[in-house]
Amino acid sequence: MDIINETDLEKTKLLIRRSSTPLIIKAQDLKYNRKLLEYGKFFALLLPTRQVKNRLRFLDSSINLIMARIAAKNKVSIAYNLSDIRSLDKEEKGQFLSTLKQNIRICSKAGCSIKLLDSADKKNSFSLLTSLGASPSFAKKAIE
Repeated sequence: MDIINETDLEKTKLLIRRSSTPLIIKAQDLKYNRKLLEYGKFFALLLPTRQVKNRLRFLDSSINLIMARIAAKNKVSIAYNLSDIRSLDKEEKGQFLSTLKQNIRICSKAGCSIKLLDSADKKNSFSLLTSLGASPSFAKKAIE
């Protein structure tokens, strides 16, 4: 699978049309992500591990319920790269885990799937997801 890190929407759509393999697209801003999810025709949207807009009562998780429903309708998964998470410090890991927990709740409610990329041990990844509130069937689909 190829990862596309393009900021221009039209260039990204052109790359999606030309590709014959499943693509993973790196998320940018909310407007870009929503337009891509509405377009569909790719495998997964790779969300960033570092968040910038976390406030006391609001976590910016880069996805909301409407975007998750659009992703479920177009059969697009939400992806996370676990190798990026290992390099974070303790505070950033805690913020990321709270964001992941929020996104698990949103995606399970909307029927959207989550995929974990570069998981070294599937059993540990399964345990991570179930401890964050994912059902066993949801966690099993995420690590496949």
